[in-house]
Amino acid sequence: MERVAECHCGALKAIASGEPEYVYVCHCKACQRRTGAVVHSGSRWRKTQVRIEGENKIYARMADSGFEIRFHFCPNCGTSLYWESDRNPLTCGIAGGAFDDADLPPPTSSVFEEDMPAWLGLPTVSEHHPQGRPPVST
Repeated sequence: MERVAECHCGALKAIASGEPEYVYVCHCKACQRRTGAVVHSGSRWRKTQVRIEGENKIYARMADSGFEIRFHFCPNCGTSLYWESDRNPLTCGIAGGAFDDADLPPPTSSVFEEDMPAWLGLPTVSEHHPQGRPPVST
């Protein structure tokens, strides 16, 4: 199974095969600013599952984890489509809302809930983290 995520104008695509490692939501202030939304929907994939098509530009910053994170965005429409981090160099994230279909599994993890609006409910989430996720085990 392939899932296609694309930017607003369609020039940048991330084609993912198989299933994501997990789907999550993030409430941190950085994601709120980056997306313009109160919650960011993301999915994590092994890089071997993902093919990128189209040009992109990169915005890099230090994440709360202390590792650099690089956001790849469309130079035409500005959509932040996917990202990669030095924290786990074998994986990348893809914006959940950028997929063509509604077939992406529901989120099971919620991070930085200390910044989550009180009115937001998360019925499918089983992992709740007031701040970031614990370190990834390899």
